[in-house]
Amino acid sequence: MKIVIFIGSDSDYEVVKDALKILKEFQVSFNLEVTSAHRSPARTLKLIKSYEEKGVEVFIAVAGKAAHLAGTVAANTIRPVIGVPVGDSNLKGIDALFSTVQMPKGVPVATMGIGKSGASNAALLAIQILSLKEPSLEKKLKEFREKMASQVEEKSKKIQQNT
Repeated sequence: MKIVIFIGSDSDYEVVKDALKILKEFQVSFNLEVTSAHRSPARTLKLIKSYEEKGVEVFIAVAGKAAHLAGTVAANTIRPVIGVPVGDSNLKGIDALFSTVQMPKGVPVATMGIGKSGASNAALLAIQILSLKEPSLEKKLKEFREKMASQVEEKSKKIQQNT
């Protein structure tokens, strides 16, 4: 497996569903785990080491509120870590965004936007990282972008016809 996605709570599953579809569409192997930097820190550390031993190449960490999951992962691996803040708090995810993006020098976390679009972009960024070594993924990414561009053109034509 190439990618591991850690979600801080089972309620974060809804946030990552579209990202999982993207990974399946690109035929990239992944695992999904529920683990918490605060509620299960020993489990989190054990999972990081276990997945490193299995050859994981990219970690994605999805968490809300204090959102220390991505930072905890980044502090314990040298593999790329992509953080996705979740907007499940009274602060609508701004707290999670700040927690994820404000990493100290030397412990980087690539931080995506809040919520579902951030999770989808995390999957795509992970695929882009993997594509540096896997030309077939690079080809699929180019096709994906071409498809998005043609969909925009189709929508524009449809709107023009209806006005």
